[in-house]
Amino acid sequence: MDDNTAPTPPDALFDVSGKTVVVTGGTRGIGRMIAGGFVAAGADVIIASRKAAAVDAAVAELSAFGSCTGLAADLSTEEGARVFAEAVAADHDRVHVLVNNAGATWGAPLAEHDTASWDRVLNLNVQGVFHTTKFFLPLLEAASAPEDPARVINIGSIDGIHVPVLESYSYSSSKAAVHQLTRHLARHLAPNITVNAIAPGPFESKMMAATLDAFGEQIAASAPLKRIGRPDDMAGAAIFLASRAGSYLTGAIIPVDGGIATVG
Repeated sequence: MDDNTAPTPPDALFDVSGKTVVVTGGTRGIGRMIAGGFVAAGADVIIASRKAAAVDAAVAELSAFGSCTGLAADLSTEEGARVFAEAVAADHDRVHVLVNNAGATWGAPLAEHDTASWDRVLNLNVQGVFHTTKFFLPLLEAASAPEDPARVINIGSIDGIHVPVLESYSYSSSKAAVHQLTRHLARHLAPNITVNAIAPGPFESKMMAATLDAFGEQIAASAPLKRIGRPDDMAGAAIFLASRAGSYLTGAIIPVDGGIATVG
């Protein structure tokens, strides 16, 4: 490229139309925000969630805005991740973007954190990300092009960057692990696949509902941008990472948190 090369116009720079995008945990919360953004942007979106009824309801709603299908899947086990990838491969010969969003949380006093609570959170939040990515590799590699690598977008958390106030030991540990797993995968899957993570701060979701009900005003006041995240904030970050604009990023952990990571 020389100084006389014409700049890429914004509509091409952020274009994800026609891409096949898989969003796990895509029926609610942050996953739903991301799935909705890709649907509206013209992508062919496949959402997954453990509950078939939730998948059907979300697909029906999102299909009003574009292309959306869905599958029920339990990604907390290696076998579940394999079955899900095979089901997607039965109808699609490539996947341009995999968003690993499915996750669980848990909070309790230190003395009440037992093995079962750790396993429940880490099996889905960490092993689920790893095994899902592993089984989707053939589809991702099939979608990759020299100037347009396939993308993996992992959903971490601000709680994996700073120390949360609540006693959510297994959750914060799992998200810190997701961030490191992102960097490790990024190194080994380049140059054909980029791997980045979004670390959300507070957004309105079922997972955050109790916390926001109790502390929402305080959390918003503590953020430099003085508000809770909106759906467009999350969708925009994901579309950036999936588009031409984000094609030279890999191994990045991007806080989408209103600046909370800068103050705590």
